Amino acid sequence: MPALKLVNINDISREEWLQWRRKGIGSSDAAACAGESKWKSPYALWLEKTGQMEPDEPGESAYWGITLEEVVAQEFMKRTGLKAQRVNSILQHPEYPWMIANIDRRIVGQKVGLECKTTSEYLKDEWTDDKVPTPYLLQCQHCMAVTGYKEWWIAVLVGGNKFYYKSIPRDEDLIQALIKIEADFWNLVETKTQPPLDGSESSTEILGMLYPEGDGSRIDLYDDSLFKQLRDAQAAKKAAEANEEALRNQIKALMTTCEAAFYDGRLMATWKNQQDNRIDTGRLKTERPDIYKAYLNSKTIRKFLPKLKEVAL
Repeated sequence: MPALKLVNINDISREEWLQWRRKGIGSSDAAACAGESKWKSPYALWLEKTGQMEPDEPGESAYWGITLEEVVAQEFMKRTGLKAQRVNSILQHPEYPWMIANIDRRIVGQKVGLECKTTSEYLKDEWTDDKVPTPYLLQCQHCMAVTGYKEWWIAVLVGGNKFYYKSIPRDEDLIQALIKIEADFWNLVETKTQPPLDGSESSTEILGMLYPEGDGSRIDLYDDSLFKQLRDAQAAKKAAEANEEALRNQIKALMTTCEAAFYDGRLMATWKNQQDNRIDTGRLKTERPDIYKAYLNSKTIRKFLPKLKEVAL
C-alpha cells in the first residue's frame, strides 16, 4: 500500500511543521528511537514528542546541510543520470499512523528514494567503501517502511570536496525490528511513560537543563537497587581501567626507547616526546589574584556524589 500524504509542507509554517512532527516518529527520529544517535537520546526524543521540551534550533552544520541539499541532489543526478524530484509532503505509513516521513527526493519513474547529506571532513572514514553510518542507514530503512519502496539512494558531500553516492536495498528484517522499536517507543509517548535513561551525553545534559538547581529537600527511596548496580559498575570500570593501564605498560616495556611500534607493516602505536605546558593555577591565584579573578569562569553546577559505602552488600 502506498504512503498517505498528511500535509503539503509548502503550505505550512515551521511551527506548524514542528507540530506535525510531534504527532509521529519521523525518519530523522529513527536512530534516536533505537539508541543509535550520537546527538539525541531516546529520553530527549520522548521529551520532545510529549511536548515537555522544544526541539533544538538548527545549528550551523544543520543550516548548511539544508542549504546544500539541492546542490547534492543536482550532483547526484549529474553523476547517475537519474532524475530526482522533491516530495513536498509529510508522508504516513498506511498501517502505522505514528510512522511518518518527510523525504528529500524520489527518483522519477521508480519506487526509489534519495537522501541528501553533508558532513565534515573529520567523518570521512564513516563513508569509505560501502559504509553508511548507522543513523543514516536506519533513516533510509524507515523511509522505505513508510513508502513501501525497495531501494533508497544516499548521496553525501564530505568536507565540501568529496562526493559519495550509494544504494541501500530494503532490509525487511531490519524494517520489522525498527517498527517494533518505534511502536514500543510511541506507546511510551502516548502513555506518558518515561523511557529508561541511558548514559549518553544527551541525557546528562538534559537532566542538567531540567533540574539545574537543588531546593534543599530530600527524597526517601523505596530501595537501593540502582545504587547497587552503580557500585558494581564502578568496580567493573576500575578493574577494566587497571587492566587497560597494565596492557599499556606491557607494550611500553617492549618499545623501550623506540617511538613507533609496527606489526605486519602496520603502525600499532607511537610513544613520542611532547611538551606539556600547563598554567600553575595555584601560583597564579596566590601571586596575581586580580588576573586569576578576571579570567575565572564561575557558574553554579549540581555535583552528584553517590555514597556507595552505605549500600548493603
